Amino acid sequence: MEPDKYWVGFNLVKGIGAVRFKQVLDFFGSAETAWFAPVSGLQAAGLPQRVIENFLLVKSQVDLERVMERIHHSGTRVITWNDQDYPRRLKEIDQSPPVLFIRGSINVEDDWAVAVVGTRRVTPYGRQVANEIATFLGQNGVTVVSGLARGVDAIAHQSALAAGGRTIAVLGSGVDVIYPPEHRKLAVEIIAQGALVSDYPLGTSPDGVNFPPRNRIISGLSLATVVVEAGEKSGALITAEFAVEQGRDVFAVPGSILAPQSAGTNQLIEQGARPLLKMAEILEVLKLEQIPEKQQARKLNPLNRAEQNLLQHLSTEPLHIDQLCELTGLPIHDVSATLTMMELKGFICQVGGMNYVAMRENRGLYKVNK
Repeated sequence: MEPDKYWVGFNLVKGIGAVRFKQVLDFFGSAETAWFAPVSGLQAAGLPQRVIENFLLVKSQVDLERVMERIHHSGTRVITWNDQDYPRRLKEIDQSPPVLFIRGSINVEDDWAVAVVGTRRVTPYGRQVANEIATFLGQNGVTVVSGLARGVDAIAHQSALAAGGRTIAVLGSGVDVIYPPEHRKLAVEIIAQGALVSDYPLGTSPDGVNFPPRNRIISGLSLATVVVEAGEKSGALITAEFAVEQGRDVFAVPGSILAPQSAGTNQLIEQGARPLLKMAEILEVLKLEQIPEKQQARKLNPLNRAEQNLLQHLSTEPLHIDQLCELTGLPIHDVSATLTMMELKGFICQVGGMNYVAMRENRGLYKVNK
């Protein structure tokens, strides 16, 4: 595998995001080859002149070895598209970040994650609801994802931690630049029981333009997004929009029609978001009632080749066990035993009459090779 430093190098270049970076990889075959390509090669790859100029400037000014040394000494880990442990739910979205900087850890438990977001100007009602939602999720093995901002975000992280759960904070800055500064202690606690995540290089300041794009990572890491309170122009509504685009569920907490902090959530409900009336609805809708058992089963018995073979054929459309035998060429007793184990792990669900579907978080995980 090529060194991560070349991926990090391209991450420093203004104008090279997920789309252009994939374009570069497709043309050159690797980030390392592209890093040493001549200008004519970069032009042939389709990069605009201004982006090439940005690239040449970065290349002339940056010592990648020193950059990687700084990353290492800060306790930060780099994960790229190439890595097996790149968050698989995030990898499913369009234009997933090529590079992630992580302090802490993302692991198998975080396959079951829900975003809890909302306004910075939280009301006592919003504070109570955010606390109860995050506490409930933490107690039931669901990782809480949010943005470390003041208000609902901070309450969500704190409540998940207090409940003994895991939580992930997605930053609009480098993972070494904690914003707001009063959340530094909270950030340390999150690192110990989850992760700080960003696709911005170390040292990046919390500029206002960074926050809307990072919201796509919050929703992308999550099975669903819960909006607790949000004004009509809240960043939480941007997160909800990204969740819809990514095919993820959106829950909104109903609020007073007189409270400006509830204008956004009530509007989401009017537009089709699920009104969250009781905490258990999150688990029911997402089929997350037995997360601890599924987590333990996946840890003890990772997905094997036979299970991968079956899962690539399953989707939202029910398939009978006989059809699965035909598609995989496996005998029925092997298919039956494998399906039982997959159901225990939470990868699939029987919908009656020996018909099976993939659970929503696993659909499309293994593609059939045509």
